[in-house]
Amino acid sequence: MYRRRAVKFKVWAPPWVLAFERFAGLAVLRRRFGGRVSEATFVPVLLAACLATASWVCAAELQNLEIVSQSGVHVFSVEVATTDEERERGLMFRKELPDGRGMLFDFETERSIAMWMKNTLIPLDMVFIRADGRISNIAESTEPMSTRIIPSRGAVRAVLEVAGGTAKRLGIQVGDRVAHPMFRGS
Repeated sequence: MYRRRAVKFKVWAPPWVLAFERFAGLAVLRRRFGGRVSEATFVPVLLAACLATASWVCAAELQNLEIVSQSGVHVFSVEVATTDEERERGLMFRKELPDGRGMLFDFETERSIAMWMKNTLIPLDMVFIRADGRISNIAESTEPMSTRIIPSRGAVRAVLEVAGGTAKRLGIQVGDRVAHPMFRGS
């Protein structure tokens, strides 16, 4: 007896869709959830996963920040990390940080802060800033991939991370003023 063989057609899809299907395709989800997953629920799950992934891949909106020092006014374009997830990720896995760019970590209230360089591939200067906008401490050229704790050495509202060596090169020092809407009196 002659049996017809079913033929599946493969539709082209971007690589990230194919990777997601392998990781959590419809068959995988049905196995994990006992067959209770239909195509109607799979599509929104796929869309939500893609959007969640894209949120940290896309660059955040940049804001201007100024540091007024004895050597002049230095302007930076910074990404602002305001959520726990953004603060935890920080500048991890970035292979470069151009001059004049950085990330400003907003901790909302003044408190002692401890940072580290785990999964951070490039050396950074960490500028610890009080709520009044004054720099209270600078950790220069921190060691990439280190789990050594870098303390704020006092209560701070925010931390600015810029490329390693920037503070020394621009003459930024403790006591200099940072102008950004986050800080009182900016």
